[in-house]
Amino acid sequence: MKTRTGIGLALALATTLGFAQPVAVDAELNESVQVITKKSGLFPIDLETTIYKPDGDGPFPIAVINHGKAPGNPRFQDRYRPTLAVRYFIRRGYAVVVPMRQGFSRSSGSYIGADCNVESNGRVQAEDVRAVLDHVVAQPWANKEHIIVVGQSHGGWTTLAFGSQGYPGVKGLVNFAGGVRQDQCPNWKEALAGAAAGYARDTRLPSIWFYGDNDSYFDPATWRAMFEEYNKAGGGQAQLVAFGNFGADAHALFATRSGMPIWQPALSKFLASIEPRLAEAAPPVVGSVPLAAASDTAALRDGSNLPHVGAKGRAAYQTYLAKKDRPKAFAIAPNGSWGWAGGGKEPLRKAVANCNRSGQGKCRLYAVDEAIVWKSE
Repeated sequence: MKTRTGIGLALALATTLGFAQPVAVDAELNESVQVITKKSGLFPIDLETTIYKPDGDGPFPIAVINHGKAPGNPRFQDRYRPTLAVRYFIRRGYAVVVPMRQGFSRSSGSYIGADCNVESNGRVQAEDVRAVLDHVVAQPWANKEHIIVVGQSHGGWTTLAFGSQGYPGVKGLVNFAGGVRQDQCPNWKEALAGAAAGYARDTRLPSIWFYGDNDSYFDPATWRAMFEEYNKAGGGQAQLVAFGNFGADAHALFATRSGMPIWQPALSKFLASIEPRLAEAAPPVVGSVPLAAASDTAALRDGSNLPHVGAKGRAAYQTYLAKKDRPKAFAIAPNGSWGWAGGGKEPLRKAVANCNRSGQGKCRLYAVDEAIVWKSE
């Protein structure tokens, strides 16, 4: 496995894969784009891979996020940049790896759909994920003992298939509305359930599945059958978050800000259950701000539980809760000082700085996005 990194990477990527425009990256998220080469028969495949890292040298636990398949030619699909989820994982100390699979976006090769064989489809896609991970775990910044694999839609299906490979260091799977819709194939819904069972027979990992009732790709009967057959086949222990209707289309939960209060608390509990050592370790740093693990010390929206602050601070907290910008943070101090910030660059640091204008340097975060992170001393 080889990779091209460093100065001029964007131009090298564009030139190698036939695109003249440089690749845009987000410096705040330490975003970089690499071309990772998969050995594949006579012709190697270049896989466009986006990597996001916390500040520092690591080693960081790894979160792989697998993309879905948009309608039309996969070649014209944009590079996947799931920044809402990236921020969630980076705040918890993870480096995030987002591979574009063969035939998608600027990755070389052709998309392999496997016709109506949905089980083979997922297994083929999973080989690209494996190739990228083989490169990533060899890097000094990567903690190869702590890996979580996430996917949305076709990426969720790829994630379930990848779980059957028994890749070292993978602790759990996260499936957001995973599947492959193939209306042209006879009994495609039943085929999904059968293929899910096929993956499960070789899987020993815990997983969490997110599905909604008004999913435009997979109706409840379809995803419930997939889940039931997967668990029945005995592959690990899967848990289902069936969240009912969501907006105009439950399939979009993972990609929208309004979906965050649904999936983030459930995923945080799942991660704590499968990675207790990480939860007990020193808190990760976001920018210059240490961040404790999410806590259940109080209900997020119950302002009466806010320690130290008075009436003005509680009113400000309600304003913070109503703010739609993400990421956002609310900080407090023992002398009753408070401050918050939302959106922009390093809102966690800004929230603490705003609080410390009268907080005598003792301000700490109380809430970040939809999670309470306050720990009593």
